[in-house]
Amino acid sequence: MRIATYNVEWFTSLFDRRGRILDDRENSARYGVTRAEQLGALGIVFSAVDADCFLIVEAPDNNTRHKTVPMLEAFAAKFGLRQRRALLGFENETQQEIALLYDPEVLQAWHDPAEGSAEAPRFDLSLQIDLDIDDRLDTVTFSKPPLEVQIEVLAGPGAGRRLRLIGVHIKSKAPHGANDPAAEVRLAIENRRKQLAQCLWLRRRVDAVLEAGESLIVLGDFNDGPGLDEYEELFGRSGLEIVLGTGGPPARQLHDPHARLPRGKATALPASARFFIPEPPPGAYLSAMLDYIALSPDLCAHAPKWRIWHPFDDPGCYRVAELREALLQASDHFPVTVDLAL
Repeated sequence: MRIATYNVEWFTSLFDRRGRILDDRENSARYGVTRAEQLGALGIVFSAVDADCFLIVEAPDNNTRHKTVPMLEAFAAKFGLRQRRALLGFENETQQEIALLYDPEVLQAWHDPAEGSAEAPRFDLSLQIDLDIDDRLDTVTFSKPPLEVQIEVLAGPGAGRRLRLIGVHIKSKAPHGANDPAAEVRLAIENRRKQLAQCLWLRRRVDAVLEAGESLIVLGDFNDGPGLDEYEELFGRSGLEIVLGTGGPPARQLHDPHARLPRGKATALPASARFFIPEPPPGAYLSAMLDYIALSPDLCAHAPKWRIWHPFDDPGCYRVAELREALLQASDHFPVTVDLAL
């Protein structure tokens, strides 16, 4: 079984107000790419990755005028994808939903949110936690509530096997809106606190799932990773490490090989995203490892093989010119997959 996570930049802008696909020569929300080019590129990428299910981060917006599920299923039909069924959990107000696109011949999937507790409420509710150690509780919410899905394998040797997936888009730590260095530091620390609180909330849910003996996959865009910014030293560890349970009992840790800094100065860091920074001219590209697929210990016994579909770092992607170009046009993130021998 192949499971993928893919952050598709402004997927929602490829549909009109009524949810119809915009396959034309107008500019997409991606810089320098038309809507037809981005759509075609996405068709190539989804077909090439050929996952049994995709966790789509920044899926098309769900509102009163148009719905995420029909739009994703229309996209799948347009390109003849076998992943032709879509699933949405709690909608949000950011125009960037978290959704699942999957092959109904291979698996069955349904939204299965936990009832929750005071320590780990349901993801569309709020968490009370002291963020700044001032003996007063702060209210934390997810702007993009994680998608909790139960899947059952329908075909192959793993038929009947159940897995729990939690798809995430964790808060960004970037100090957007800062207009001077002092404000930038203040906002960066404030956002880091909120990001860590979301990760702690998610970790508490992970503990409950592992305690229940379920097979678990936590995947998506964490906007974080070990060594990603200078504030990690201030707070002790990254939000990603909190979710993984790094340093805790091995039986309670989640695993993704890209979540640990490689040893040796000559070792290149993995990257799942590539952003163009226009200032100062002529601009430059910034690479970062933001997208992960973390497995519970029992799933790590099923010969997992992770892959980042990076157009320059993955030889298979680089050798196929059509796929290489499609990956660059489709999004500022690249798909991450894991293959499991269930």
